[in-house]
Amino acid sequence: MFTAFSDAFSLLETMDANLLGIVFVSLQVSLTALVIGCVIGMPLGALIAIKNFPGRQGIVVVLNSLMGVPTVIVGVVIYLLLSRTGPLGELNWLFTPKGMMLAQSVLTTPLIAALTRQTIEDAWHIHGETMSALRLPVLAKLKWLMWDCRFSLSIALLAGFARAISEVGAVMIVGGNIDRATRTMTTAIALETSKGDLPLALALGIVLLGVVLFANLMTSVIKSIAERRYG
Repeated sequence: MFTAFSDAFSLLETMDANLLGIVFVSLQVSLTALVIGCVIGMPLGALIAIKNFPGRQGIVVVLNSLMGVPTVIVGVVIYLLLSRTGPLGELNWLFTPKGMMLAQSVLTTPLIAALTRQTIEDAWHIHGETMSALRLPVLAKLKWLMWDCRFSLSIALLAGFARAISEVGAVMIVGGNIDRATRTMTTAIALETSKGDLPLALALGIVLLGVVLFANLMTSVIKSIAERRYG
């Protein structure tokens, strides 16, 4: 065990090219999926929070259910969509980073939408009557509420990023875990551990933990600054 950890830290110190390539692919795919999840999920969640329409409760139930959907199921569905005989086969995204981004976006978007809905709905209960009395348009309401809850919404961002960066099943199926192409930190850890290459698996695990801890630290700092500034 001591030797494995020692070799893992050596890989980190020498900035091993293979390790850096895997980390780069992971961050590229996960951050892109996070941006897509935010662009789609946040406005969707905020709109559901303030609007009453037929089927609203059903949509809320579906969003909450999708938060815990097994990732391998998403991977299989995206695989079928992107396969040569699938409806999106002409894109040629199967076993590419783009296909992995699509799979992770499908995972992050419902999570971010559900958390955003709950946050905005709580704020709507407080400010809704005032906004209705002022006859603000829907877009103005959404902008104001999301800006007012911007620090609380950082939790949704963190959850979406954690969902993406730690995901294994979907990216393994859609990406194929191809060396120097679609291999992410999580899929590489699983593969290298099964091969017995513990130093690389441990080094990637240390980087993955560091990335998650850094994201948590930044979220905590932002919330602390907000609490001091706005009480």
